[in-house]
Amino acid sequence: MDPERFRSSSAGRLLRVGRGKTAYWAFVPNPLPPSLDFDVGLGAALSEADRALGELAGLGRTIANPHLLIRPFVRREAVLSSRIEGTRAEISDLYAYELEQQSFPGLESSASEPDVREVFNYVRALEYGLDRLSTLPVSLRLMRELHKRLMEGVRGERATPGEFRRRQNWIGGPGCAIEDAEFVPPPVEQMHRALGDLEKYVHGGNELPPLVRLALIHYQFEAIHPFLDGNGRIGRLLISLLLVGWDLLPQPLLYLSAFFERRRQDYYDLLLAISERGAWRDWLLFFLEGVAEQSCEAIGRARRLQDLQREFHQRVRQRRASQLLSDLIDGLFERPIISIPQAQQMLNVSYPTAQQHVNKLMDVGVLRYAGQTTRGRFYVAEEILQAIQQ
Repeated sequence: MDPERFRSSSAGRLLRVGRGKTAYWAFVPNPLPPSLDFDVGLGAALSEADRALGELAGLGRTIANPHLLIRPFVRREAVLSSRIEGTRAEISDLYAYELEQQSFPGLESSASEPDVREVFNYVRALEYGLDRLSTLPVSLRLMRELHKRLMEGVRGERATPGEFRRRQNWIGGPGCAIEDAEFVPPPVEQMHRALGDLEKYVHGGNELPPLVRLALIHYQFEAIHPFLDGNGRIGRLLISLLLVGWDLLPQPLLYLSAFFERRRQDYYDLLLAISERGAWRDWLLFFLEGVAEQSCEAIGRARRLQDLQREFHQRVRQRRASQLLSDLIDGLFERPIISIPQAQQMLNVSYPTAQQHVNKLMDVGVLRYAGQTTRGRFYVAEEILQAIQQ
């Protein structure tokens, strides 16, 4: 880490660690909030983000069955957030894995099982966190609980799942030594102090607009880098949880990973620029642009899924379908890859009856037969998958 690039930063201070040839520089971020100057441009970006987020929140309050959207949105976020870290898996890989935790011959995929398992763990962590908010606010304890679920049984499992790091880490290219690192977060002692300050700010620092606070918190967590692995994913998870925990959204419908993934280099560069020279304004403009853009995208995606749901119901209504067939259609928006036993469980009917209803949805083009494993046949609602992935 080149100390000259960080000496004039207002976002934190440099700390010399160790002696002699093993000594290195680390960056310790200052407690939040920083001193910010709100100009016209920043105010306009905040206004647009608030407007778009408010429209998404309004949509979330009017959805009759929000789970038809929440489950697909969570899985799309898991795929995209993991992709930022180099994981290669598609939404169809994830749904197939969730069905029986194995790959399926009828679905083309180049994803490895470890990659899909990492995405699956992201879903587990996010769903756990959303449920946990009813009993525990976003806190250091919740961060550790999320991390434990994120890293369980995957390549980073040796990185002490569920525990803050007990040794120094750093950020740089593959295999780089600490002296060649692009960024070195605070040593363990200073890390714990910074985490304590961050938790206090999450619970009490209400003097700034919530979306601005959210942007500050995301930077601070990334600068502290409290885990040996999985920091980026946990940092993005916290955005989603705070949006719900602070009642900015009634349902978890907004995720920023798609925006960060599309502009990955900007994302990394702007976070680093805060540490190097206190460039808060550039980061805030970027973050608020992401909130506005992804809120509008989420609204459009939600409406496409609702339109598709109505179209499917219309297809079967023309054939005087039973209520069970309508229930199966609704279930497909939560599980667009399905087996006969799953349909049987979903409808609480016999196996032959479940097969009969799946066949009817194949007849109207809602489902297609996609393959067979040792546990039986499975079917795919391709139009739902396409609507989620677009």
